[in-house]
Amino acid sequence: MKILIFGINYSPELTGIGKYTGEMGSWLSGQGHDVEVVTAVPYYPEWEVHDKYKGKLWHTENIDGAKVNRIPLYVPKNVTSVKRIIHEFSFVLGIVPIWFKLLFQKKADVVFCIAPPFHLGILPLLYSKLKGVPMITHIQDLQVDAAKELGMIKNKTFLNIMFGMERFILKKSAKVSTISLGMQLKISGKGIPVEQQMLFPNWVDEKNIMPLSKEQSLRSEFGLSNTDKVILYSGNLGEKQGLEVIIDVAKSYKERTDVYFLIVGSGGGKEKLEQMVKDAGLTQVRFYPLQPYSKLSALLATADVHLVLQKKSAADLVMPSKLTGILASGGCSIVTAEPGTSLYTVVKQHDMGILIEPEDNAALHNAIDIAINSDLTEYKINARKYAELYLSKEGILKDFEQKLSNVMKPL
Repeated sequence: MKILIFGINYSPELTGIGKYTGEMGSWLSGQGHDVEVVTAVPYYPEWEVHDKYKGKLWHTENIDGAKVNRIPLYVPKNVTSVKRIIHEFSFVLGIVPIWFKLLFQKKADVVFCIAPPFHLGILPLLYSKLKGVPMITHIQDLQVDAAKELGMIKNKTFLNIMFGMERFILKKSAKVSTISLGMQLKISGKGIPVEQQMLFPNWVDEKNIMPLSKEQSLRSEFGLSNTDKVILYSGNLGEKQGLEVIIDVAKSYKERTDVYFLIVGSGGGKEKLEQMVKDAGLTQVRFYPLQPYSKLSALLATADVHLVLQKKSAADLVMPSKLTGILASGGCSIVTAEPGTSLYTVVKQHDMGILIEPEDNAALHNAIDIAINSDLTEYKINARKYAELYLSKEGILKDFEQKLSNVMKPL
């Protein structure tokens, strides 16, 4: 198949959507497919263009056999709702010259477009109709819903325009895929029938991310002993996670010299969190940059317990991608999720974490107390077992490859 992929994030970004899109493109190329990608210069999660790409405009590179078209875009230093909108529109506009070029090349067999940004789908959809090829819209985050629920955009007229545009793109797509059953239900609520949908969950390479001992972890590198109690949050430091609660809870452990909170990652909320730690005089809360993929198992093995935090209003609008790695590493998580959401149901059914109410400081403090004073072995065994059974990279991508093949038919 000749597969044309549109997405704002791609390899070599280490976390979030770019990680999955990059791995998908490399895997499909490795199966002998002709893969072409239209994406931005890498900037996430640091919200700064990576050094190798600074000053570069439109250009093409080869990543693991996939042809990758890079688009320059505006990347704000301080991410606000308005600046993020400008950021995303700058990318969509930057696609235009590449889009025209693609029109005069050999047509793709299938177009795969990843949201967010949701409005990225306009140009791929137009390509799909002009060239007579099917398009799949893949939803990693329900961006417009999240913007509304989190109060990031309050103008009702603007929200209605965005919802209308989103519905148009989804209805005109041959298929709409997403990463969880809860998100499929939300998509059904937008008028997209079940038969037009397909499940394409995020995965983990369980052969590379695996349980390690504390001796194999990054504890010694971070100056921690094997008897210290370590609570780890690793990933995007953004608005959807409600990470301020970590700092508030850490205050109650101020006198405990054996309890450490590690915050590993980048994002728009990092400076605010660092200032909160400084103001509170917390010495046991430490910040570290994202670790390279080769160190991921060792990083995850550093923790006694992991934090998977989301705001209440983000329920079933996003699915925390960090969870796949935690499960594969045999980690126990404290997960904020409300009953009825996909995240709550999966963790509860498979008994692979401690579930608490979102945005509840007392509940988080209590869960941490339980976690650092309990035997978590059963949770950890169940987590690894779930990853092997349901999140295997090879199994999920082979199934997706078959679904792509099934979609390839005249419109």
